[in-house]
Amino acid sequence: MKLIKILISLLIIFLTILLTYNLIKKLDFNFVDYLDSKYGFLFLTLFTQIIGIYFSSKRWMNCVNYYAESKKIIFSFTTYFYLNSRANIINNFLPSIESWRQEYEKAKEDKKRARSLSDEQSGTTIEDEAASKRSVNDIIRRRSHMIILAQNQVGLNNIFKLISESYKPENYYRYPRIDYALLEKYNEGLIAASACLGGVYAGNYWQNCSYDEDGKFVEVDIEGATVAMRETTESMMSIFGDRWYGELQWNNVPHQHTLNKLIIQMHQEYGMKLISTADSHYPNPDAWKDRELYKRLGWLGKSKPGYESNELPISVEEIGYELYPKNGEQMWDSYKHYAAECNADYDDDLILDSITETYHIAHDRIESFFPDNEVRLPDFVVPAGMTDTQALAKISIEGLKNLNLHNNDEYVQRLKQELHVINDRGFNKYFLTMKAICDKTNEVMLSGPGRGSAAGSLVAYVLGITQVDPIKYGLLFSRFLRADAKDYPDIDYDVAEPMELKELLIDEWGDDKVVPISNWNTLQLRSLIKDISKLYGVEFTEVNQVTGKMLFEATPLAKKKHGIKAGVYVPTFEEVKEFSSSLQSFLSKHPQIADHIDILHGQVRSCSRHAGGVVIGERLDEYMPLINSKGIRQAPWSEGQNVRQLEPMGFIKFDLLGLSTLRMIDGAIRHILKRHHNIAEPTFQDVKKFYDESIHPDQIDFDDQEVYKNIFHKGKWVGIFQFTESGAQSFCKEVKPTSLIDIAAITSIYRPGPLSADVDKQFIEAKESPQYIKYFNDETRQVTEETYGFLIFQEQIALLAHKLGKDLSLDEGNKLRKLLTKKGTGKTAKEKAKIYDKFMLGCVEKGMHRVDAQKLWDRFEYFSGYGFNKSHAVSYSILSYQCAWLMHYYSAEWAAAFLDKEPESRKEKAINIAQNMGFHIRPLDINTSGRVWEIGDDGGTLIQPLTSIKGLGESAIEQIVNNRPFKIIEDFLFNEGMVYSKLNKKALDVLVRSGTLDSLIDDRFTGGKHFWSAIAIDRPRKLKNLEDNIELYAPEGDFTEEDKIQYLVDLTGVFPFDLVMGGGIKEKLEKMYIPPISQYDKDLQLVWFVPRKIVARKTRNGKDYWIVECIDDTSTVTTVRCWGVRSGKDQLHINRPYMAKLDYNPQWGFSTRSIKYNFRMLA
Repeated sequence: MKLIKILISLLIIFLTILLTYNLIKKLDFNFVDYLDSKYGFLFLTLFTQIIGIYFSSKRWMNCVNYYAESKKIIFSFTTYFYLNSRANIINNFLPSIESWRQEYEKAKEDKKRARSLSDEQSGTTIEDEAASKRSVNDIIRRRSHMIILAQNQVGLNNIFKLISESYKPENYYRYPRIDYALLEKYNEGLIAASACLGGVYAGNYWQNCSYDEDGKFVEVDIEGATVAMRETTESMMSIFGDRWYGELQWNNVPHQHTLNKLIIQMHQEYGMKLISTADSHYPNPDAWKDRELYKRLGWLGKSKPGYESNELPISVEEIGYELYPKNGEQMWDSYKHYAAECNADYDDDLILDSITETYHIAHDRIESFFPDNEVRLPDFVVPAGMTDTQALAKISIEGLKNLNLHNNDEYVQRLKQELHVINDRGFNKYFLTMKAICDKTNEVMLSGPGRGSAAGSLVAYVLGITQVDPIKYGLLFSRFLRADAKDYPDIDYDVAEPMELKELLIDEWGDDKVVPISNWNTLQLRSLIKDISKLYGVEFTEVNQVTGKMLFEATPLAKKKHGIKAGVYVPTFEEVKEFSSSLQSFLSKHPQIADHIDILHGQVRSCSRHAGGVVIGERLDEYMPLINSKGIRQAPWSEGQNVRQLEPMGFIKFDLLGLSTLRMIDGAIRHILKRHHNIAEPTFQDVKKFYDESIHPDQIDFDDQEVYKNIFHKGKWVGIFQFTESGAQSFCKEVKPTSLIDIAAITSIYRPGPLSADVDKQFIEAKESPQYIKYFNDETRQVTEETYGFLIFQEQIALLAHKLGKDLSLDEGNKLRKLLTKKGTGKTAKEKAKIYDKFMLGCVEKGMHRVDAQKLWDRFEYFSGYGFNKSHAVSYSILSYQCAWLMHYYSAEWAAAFLDKEPESRKEKAINIAQNMGFHIRPLDINTSGRVWEIGDDGGTLIQPLTSIKGLGESAIEQIVNNRPFKIIEDFLFNEGMVYSKLNKKALDVLVRSGTLDSLIDDRFTGGKHFWSAIAIDRPRKLKNLEDNIELYAPEGDFTEEDKIQYLVDLTGVFPFDLVMGGGIKEKLEKMYIPPISQYDKDLQLVWFVPRKIVARKTRNGKDYWIVECIDDTSTVTTVRCWGVRSGKDQLHINRPYMAKLDYNPQWGFSTRSIKYNFRMLA
């Protein structure tokens, strides 16, 4: 039994190593510098996870030791990444940061060197094994490795502090830095060692090497290296004493053995102890090739080192060294093998002692301790002189009074019950922190009504964390927080600008109290196939065919596997391999690529800041390593590690999530205040006042049937939240909602699970004929009548179980909701059976037939897989209704905000939506276009903004807006108020070609091209130059129609259908019932579209075919494959409307066998 436990523990260690192998190999930028992280210290995350969370260090080493003894060997404790892997906890040590900083500032004053430094901050760092020795003579780039180990909690805190200090701006350029001063300050509880050929002793060695003009090694000054190593030894031993160790390593690099001899000399002269360690860049002997490939992927498209080849080594012997963890026996074998190979003589007893010394460090010197995991929520959220319990109760009661609900006994009792659970669970300070975040948010931006199950909390409502009255909508607190659960609450908080909010919190509360979490970007299948194929010399066309089809092939089969009939589904990596025949054929043909993909897929590629997650607490830099990614100080943990690592260590994550709909609401309100309240420049306080008085959930009329009829029934989907997909829009129009709960039900049903079970069709039938709905009893009617007898919401299951079961609490009802979704015969089955018995007994006691009770239970089980969180559904339905209300009562203002906040990738489609709603889009105009979409005086015209022009900067826009109106071109070109260095030639070019200056073209110009050449291409500096240019370029005339279309598309991202579909073409198509290609009818087969791009290709048999990218007035880009193209005979004109008869295949999409017979140009 003991051995089984040990083996299980070893398995956990191994899996954790593999996880962290991926985690620590990249930290700050794109590819790893060394697998052990050139940015230093993420090793400490591993240390915390393995040693802190799973084992104490002694227990862990006892486990390793037990296995080692059973094999009759002694483990080098550096073997398991815990103390080794050349882990380089300090990867960038230098003697003095102050000296480095002085040199760095001096270099920035030199323009040439400053450019070089700027170029090096590109954000890409790739493994370069020669970097350490190449940079030794450049103090700016110089760095050395060290290993630091924590002996106890004090040491662990000091390591975290060292990491956090090293990433501060004054210590950071490309890499974090630590020097003697920081080591002196934070050395307590630490053990340090000299590391590898990139270590501190190696740095002394490389600085005393000389090279010829070609950079080849000539000789080493042994005396100079010895003197430098003595200085280092004296400095380190003065700081660490006997906690300083010299490291010996074993490989076939001759320099390593020269360095080993010098380190042994330091041992003899100073009594410094020695350890033998294994330099580790990958976890096992077989992973060497993946490491080599991974390294080369990093160099793709970059200037790689001269010694690095694109070709992969045939064997590890070709590389010359092994870089994986070794046990004690393997360490001894490596020593004997490489010492003999390099003709190096050593004292065997001395080397044996250095191997066994690692065991002594782990087993005797490092204390058995469990890292401090006290919850560290901020103290400043609790008012002075109060406990967190008193503070939360006081503020909650005040909130209830402010809502005028303090005399309502139902609310008072609910508040007491929630506060009791929160206090018992120890979450008072969490809610106070969340309130503090919300208070700061509401000073500067809009926040959402609620998100997730938190909307079921009355405490959250009265604190202002949510805007949804949970009692009014029948939302359950137990769905959010159960008294018998153990996990921390998780309140997702929607805000307009999350990055801005995080910066505000950091500025006001401190960067040691507010720390963003990281986002680890991984290698994805498509790019991985392309990159690996490039290294193996596979033809790009072959690769592109596979990567272009594999998702298309796999998606329908994967959806079928899961029974998904509608909605978006992205197949997993495994499903793409299983269902894509093209990928299977490709990998069979190139098995070496398949092997690498299996290992490298999902590996960390780069680190960035997470969009929403932040950890908030006290003195976080002492209890976690704060790192830096592209100038942002953050925690190394990422989304998904919260429950596994953050919470167990006492760190609480808060999610501040961006919602563009809130920005649209803000923009619409600003337009309303300008047009209807005569506020020229509305402040956020003005916006908040209008929101609170007009559309706050406590004020807006959710029973306004005109809003439902005009927006949700007629389908006016201009930026209506949750109704941007055509499927959801169609379903909503069929349902014809008349209440907020109807909208919540629609959005809950429109998901893959319920749609695949045809719940949507059944729901429509029930709503249309409610008289035919049968309820088991009054309780089921009371709970499910609002959803027409269906169990749509998860809370309905919990509530019915509570109401009908015998002594079955709401907490048990919510537990049932979760148990029903799990399979198994163990603990889950027993808990489910216990609740089942209580439910059946209660139903019978309340007069239900046992058969009906069983039918209801069966319904529970059926709908448990489809049920949705009612708290979330109601909260988000409020947002949908707020959008609809604004669209109904302030349609122009809402449409302008919609166009202004839609991203560029969807802008063209948004414009078409607005046009289809009857709005006229006024083209860009130098005198009327502003920074945002504006509304014309007629209320039906939307004016395109200057900010939509690509290549026109903010400073140029400022000059235009501040100095207009312009009547003639001279007013624009020779304006005394304009600073023309900010309105340069490039700005003039895009202003002319985008049509923005068309209103200034008078009869002196023969056309747009004449105007362009005279004022932009040959920009006149004086009035006389303009007159000469007008005469000189007069023959150029106007732009062609094709030019005008292309310029508008290129510069504004908007396709000008008014230019292309002139002459009533669209009206004729509508009369003939010919749909655009995005609304293809398989029976009709006839569609219209506009070709935007034609790509000529050849089949495997050498026959010509075209891939034609098309667009229609929904701005949907569609691909048509034209087979059997007749070279020199078939023609298609881009930017011209066509009508065509097309075939459609779910796998290949649209196609035609004949352009001549199936295509007709309409103009």
